[in-house]
Order: sequence, then C-alpha cells, then structure tokens
Amino acid sequence: MGTLKPQGTDSKAGSGLRTDGGFWSWALFIATILLLLVSLDFIFNTKIFSFVTGVQHQFFYSVLALMIPMVFIIWPISKRISNGLTRGLDITLALVSFVVLSYFVVNGETIIYEGWEYMAPDRAVVMSGLFWVLLLEALRRVAGLPITIIAGVASIYPVFADVVPGPIQGFSSSAGETAAFHAMSLESIIGIPFQSFANLVIGFMLFGVALQKTGGGKFFIDLAFALLGKVRGGPAKVAVLSSGMMGSLSGSVITNVITTGALSIPAMKRSGFSPKYAAGVEACASTGGTLMPPVMGATAFVMASFLNIPYATIALAAVIPSILYFLGLFLQIDAYAAKNNIKGLSEEELPSLKATLKEGWYYIFAFGFLIWMLFFLGREAQAPFYATAVLIIINQILPYNRWNLKSVVDFFTSSGKVLVELTTILAGVGLLVGALTMTGLSGTIANDLIYLAGGDAIILLFMGALTSFILGIGMTVTAAYIFLAVALAPALVNGAGMDALAVHMFILYWGMLSFITPPVALGAFAAASIAGSKPMETGFSAMKLGSIIYVIPFLFVLNPSLLFQGELLETALSFVQAVIGVVLVSAAIQGWLLGVGTLAKGPLYGALPRALVFISGLMIALPGTAVAGLSEVQLLMMGFLVLGVGLALLMFTRVPQSVVRSFT
Repeated sequence: MGTLKPQGTDSKAGSGLRTDGGFWSWALFIATILLLLVSLDFIFNTKIFSFVTGVQHQFFYSVLALMIPMVFIIWPISKRISNGLTRGLDITLALVSFVVLSYFVVNGETIIYEGWEYMAPDRAVVMSGLFWVLLLEALRRVAGLPITIIAGVASIYPVFADVVPGPIQGFSSSAGETAAFHAMSLESIIGIPFQSFANLVIGFMLFGVALQKTGGGKFFIDLAFALLGKVRGGPAKVAVLSSGMMGSLSGSVITNVITTGALSIPAMKRSGFSPKYAAGVEACASTGGTLMPPVMGATAFVMASFLNIPYATIALAAVIPSILYFLGLFLQIDAYAAKNNIKGLSEEELPSLKATLKEGWYYIFAFGFLIWMLFFLGREAQAPFYATAVLIIINQILPYNRWNLKSVVDFFTSSGKVLVELTTILAGVGLLVGALTMTGLSGTIANDLIYLAGGDAIILLFMGALTSFILGIGMTVTAAYIFLAVALAPALVNGAGMDALAVHMFILYWGMLSFITPPVALGAFAAASIAGSKPMETGFSAMKLGSIIYVIPFLFVLNPSLLFQGELLETALSFVQAVIGVVLVSAAIQGWLLGVGTLAKGPLYGALPRALVFISGLMIALPGTAVAGLSEVQLLMMGFLVLGVGLALLMFTRVPQSVVRSFT
C-alpha cells in the first residue's frame, strides 16, 4: 500500500489561542465535560441535574455559563500582547461572566413566570447589561471586530429607533428595557439561533470531532484515493469526494481545506494540475462539503429551527442540490484532465481498498447508524450522541486507532474549542434578531424590499443573492444567514409566494459563495497557501470551476421539487432535467463535452457553439413558467433545439474546408 504524506500549513500555527496544555486546556476540558453532562441530562430528560436543566431557560443559561467564560480563557485579549496583566484580566473576565450567567441560571424559572424580559427588577437589569457587554467582547475575540461592530450597533438600535430616518425607524425602548430583552427573552441572545445550537448542534459537533480524532478523516481520504486515484484526473476527483465527505462533518470550509487539502493538493500537482487549479478544486470541494448532508454544519440546524421543521427534512432537501454541485465539479475536472492529458496516480502510490475498508469499515457503519436514526427513527437530538458512543466503543475494541488518556483529553479540548466558538457566534448574532424584533423592523425591511423590487420575484431573488453574497463576505455564513432569514426571507416567501424551504436554502447557498469568489475567497486563499499559488489567481480559478454553484440555487428556488417539495415523480423528472442542464453548463464552462470532445474550434466558431450549449443547459434545467412565461415542455423543446444548433455548428467547424468548398 502506498503512503500519502500531508503537506501544508498547521491550522493552529500563529493562532495565539491558549489550547496547548496547562491551566487553559484543563479548564476547557472540564467545561466541555460539564457541558456534555448537562446536555445529556436535558436532551434525554434524565433529571439528574434538574437544578440547572429544570426549565428551558436554565438549560440555555447553563450552556452559556460553561462556554462564554472559556472565550476569555482561550482567546487572549490581544494576540500581540501577552503578559501577567492581560492573563489576569482574562481570568477576571471569565470569572465575572460565569457569576453573571450563573445568576440567570439560578433565576431561570422566575424569568419565565414573572416575565422579566419585560418587567425586570433593577438587579436583573444590571446583570443583563453586564451580560450584554461581556458577550460583545467575547464576540470580538472569537469572530473579529467587523461582526462585533455590526452586532453591537444593531443591539443598541432599539434605544434610538424612534429618531433614525424614516425607512429604518421603529419602536424605541429604554436602555434597561433593551438590556433585559436581549438577556432574558427567547427572541434575542437565547433566541432561535442559540436554541438550535443547544438542542441539536452540540451532539453533531461532538460526532464530527470524534470521527476525526478516531482517524475518520484519514479513512475517508484513503478511501477516496483507493476508489478514484487511478482514473483520469484522479487526485482532483479524490479531493472532491474526500472533501465532500469530510466537509459535511466539519461544517467549516477552512478546516476542510486544511485537513483534506494537505493530501489532495500535492497529489494533484504531482499528476500535472497547475497549483492554482489544484487549490481551486480543493476550495470548491470544501465549500460544497459544508452543504452536503447529513450534517452540513451549524447553519442547517438553525434553518430547521427558523422553519420549525425536522432537521431530517433539511438534510433530505439538500441531497439533490449537493449531487448537482458535485456532478458539475466532477465533469469539469474530467474535461480539464481530458484536454490536458492528465493521468491518475500509479498503483504503488495509492492505498489498498481492501485494507482501507478492513481497518475503517466502522466509520461507514457509524455514519449509516446516524442516518438511520435521523431519517427512520426521527431521533434528531439523541442520534449524534448514540452515533458518537457507537463510534468510540468500536474504535476501542479494534486495535487500529485506540484512544489513551491523552486522546480523550484531546477530544474534549478540541470539541470544546468548536463549541465555545459556535456558542459565542450564535449568541452574539442573536442580538441582531432581538433588535429587529424589538423595533418591529423585520417586517418593515421585508415590505421595503418588495416595494423596491416592484413585486417582481426574479428581481427579489437577484437582490437576495447579491445581499447574501455581500453579507457572506463580512460575516460568518451562519451570521449572514440568520440576518437574512429574518429580514429577506419573509419578502420572498410572503411577498413573492415562494417556497419557504427553497428560499432559506437559496440564502444559505449564496452566503457560501464568498468562500470561492474574489476579492475575499477565504477558502481559495487557504488552499493557495498549501498549493503555493497566488491567492487572487486561485480565487478566480475556483470561481470558474465552481461556477455551477451560482446557477443551482436558482434551479431549486424556482423549482422546489428539487428539494423533494412535491410529488416524487415530479422530483424525478426535475432531477433528470437538472442533471442534463448541469452537464451542458459544465461542458460549456470548461469547453469540453463528454462524448463530443472540445467545444472550441477557432475564435469565432469556438465561442458560438460553446455559448449555445451553455444557453441550452439553462433552458433545459430551469422551469418554464417561472422564467419566461413558457410552459415546461415549450422551454424544454427550445433548449434541445438550441443544443442541436450548437452541436451542428460544432460539427460544421470540424468538417475539412476542402469538403466545404466542394459543396459551395
């Protein structure tokens, strides 16, 4: 069996985080253990810790009390300055935040029964103000200054809502009322985003970390190499498959790039792919991985809570868009490899499929067990905890990747860092939702958007796509999604009459595009650091390669049957149309159609057939009445007619000119 050695950068290098042992790591380890116990008690209703999980509010505040102080322990006040004074300040802030949040845990029942979010005693108002300030500082350390400024300005907006200009004017509240609402209502800090995290996300994040720490990441990469490493353009196809599998579990584009890219990018370069193309492939695959079921990252769980539907429905809806996206990537990679005569890797360089499955079959079993509990038993909250337990037990029985005490500590500290980060971001972004709710501005924004678009659904969609993309540049994807779910989605659902699930998926997809689209393209830039390519060139390479993802959201938002919203036969027919459309669009982008060959023959005749193939793909994939007022059959026939013209023109360019002259 061949060996594949990772190359690239260490994700922790230079991070400045205190997770390298000693007091800081042990504090995080203990906090994560306690969080697991509290979560298990609440989700499985064991009532062992009912004094902190007796009511929903208490459980939410318990999660915050364990995680928010850890921000000040792990993330120093400044990465550039670290001395005894700053460390003392960080510990002080951690203790203060724990005391403040413990106050809310103790008074959880009183908050509910006496309506403190509207009529709070003075002490509770003071504690709410402290919580508000501490959360913003925690958000600054975890997510950075830009998103903190956005959340901070939005959070104080209710105090001045009555004096701002007309379009964004709202109902005002006093500073004390605003603080109390933010801290104690179920519509701000502990609103829908945080509730989805506490009720659903914790278990799935633990499962993802357990899978990586038991060697699951290496297994999926080896499996992908064993299956696809030898085929044309094999290493790039390996990147797509392995990143798709791992990205679904990590939920992070950057983490996925660093994890799988360290193996796949050097292998792609060795087989003949240019550095920028190799990095672009990894960036696109990692971005698509976070949109792939069954896990999909934290945002999908937040979406389930916003829509008040089972998470399994979200995961099922994401299946066809994921297939279309990865199909487009595979086809473009295959076309690029065919045009440039790029072969796969040799047998000696690849791991054995038999040995890989023998050592790692239980990862697939744990994955299948999770899907079974999600889709067939409907045990969404409990499923990841059971799957994690099954995975770890089998891992300890088999001799390959057994954990020792150090491994257990590493698992909990790694899980803790992920959970602390998500807790802070989701609680901090809740301030945005709370401010819009308090002032009544969420409904006003939706009405204003409908007015600006003149009630036209297509214009609203383009406005939504652009807004989602811009916010995806400045915020985390989850934060951008939450803001748009409150402000934009109602305009598309209620004003334009679109399917709610399709609209929310549309927002999620367009928010993700910032990872592969310059000038930001963080996923592409991370891959470029491994490939040794220029970041901006890599960003444009990723944008071209992943351009099918710009089309797919319009396919399913205009045709929700692609999300299993409708009859199964309708979904099947729409899927076939979409597949044909994706094949043609991908071929036009890359200039190579499977079974036909190159679409570019000369400057004039090369561009025209390629453009016609692209247009035909869109016409075949898009629903008729939603786009041009034509029936489905009419648009489909026109699409195939345009395709026929394009291919006929292409064939004409291939006929020898001597033959052409003999007929003229």
